[in-house]
Amino acid sequence: MTETEPRFRSDVTVELVKHNASDRDVLWAARVSTAGEQSLDELQKDPERSKGLINYLMRDRHGSPFEHNSMTFFVSAPIFVFREFHRHRVWSYNEESGRYRQLEPVFYVPGTDRNLVQEGRPGQYNFLPGTPEQHKLVTESMEQSYRQSYASYLEMLEAGVAREVARAVLPVGLFSSMYATCNSRALMHFLSLRTKNEDAAVPSFPQREIEMVAEKLEAAWAELMPLTHAAFVANGRVSP
Repeated sequence: MTETEPRFRSDVTVELVKHNASDRDVLWAARVSTAGEQSLDELQKDPERSKGLINYLMRDRHGSPFEHNSMTFFVSAPIFVFREFHRHRVWSYNEESGRYRQLEPVFYVPGTDRNLVQEGRPGQYNFLPGTPEQHKLVTESMEQSYRQSYASYLEMLEAGVAREVARAVLPVGLFSSMYATCNSRALMHFLSLRTKNEDAAVPSFPQREIEMVAEKLEAAWAELMPLTHAAFVANGRVSP
């Protein structure tokens, strides 16, 4: 049964659904240029023996060997996160549809650890924690707005209005879900833009909510391809 009472979340969900990704994939793809069919021998070797090659490819930005792998993630996050996510066009996406199903009343409300106050100019923003009064205002205002918009949505559905029309009243703080598939090169490009890290050669200033997704993506990838991830970090978190 579809829920009707709004629920509020301050977290995101990222799950690795399936994958065909390992450091070996980088090695055989790189070595085909000099070894031809013998490059498949890399599938039987310990990739630790060739971590210098992975680092070389990363350092000198020979990117194509990092494309011969695949990872599919299930992501549940606010719609405004997906609107930024979908700018990464070399990923493949399938998102739930408000045209074909009644959308669940799950909405994003920032946790108390989410900085609220923005200072500075574009590209050099600083974010400050905010006062208890500001956090209270954000929480109460969002929850009130969410309840009202979802009540209007249900009222239209009950009156026979099409789902694709009624959904227009729902805010971007509504949670959606999707499957997102990428290779490691595309993921590294995503991480270079959607995480803020002191080790990064090029500074980035992502919105915190998409960074929350990025951190979970990176943790899953680091387990699958530890040598590639280490080379990415060692070379300034720049996608090759």
